[in-house]
Amino acid sequence: MEYKLGVKDRLILLNVLPPEGNLATIRIVRELREALSFSEAEHADLQMVQKDNQLTWNDKAEAAAGPRSIDIGAKGQEIIREALGKLDTDEKLTADHLELCDLFEYEG
Repeated sequence: MEYKLGVKDRLILLNVLPPEGNLATIRIVRELREALSFSEAEHADLQMVQKDNQLTWNDKAEAAAGPRSIDIGAKGQEIIREALGKLDTDEKLTADHLELCDLFEYEG
């Protein structure tokens, strides 16, 4: 399924993906990380700047570029839902996760 994701959602998803798992899961997570990552051209176009632990970008440039379409298969969607579920169980979901919960139909 194709998802249209903005910069913030891509960054949050990159942080939600599990760092470990079985071989199949880790291969899919690697592919997801590559798809969600930002190219050098995107860094330049979006005027991305990292200071300390905070990444900023030009909102107008993001609006002009529009969201990026990323194809995420059924297993990738399941991995994302499970990661959101773990955050939910650990009571670590934040308001920033709500849009992703809705987008990936995570019900809790």
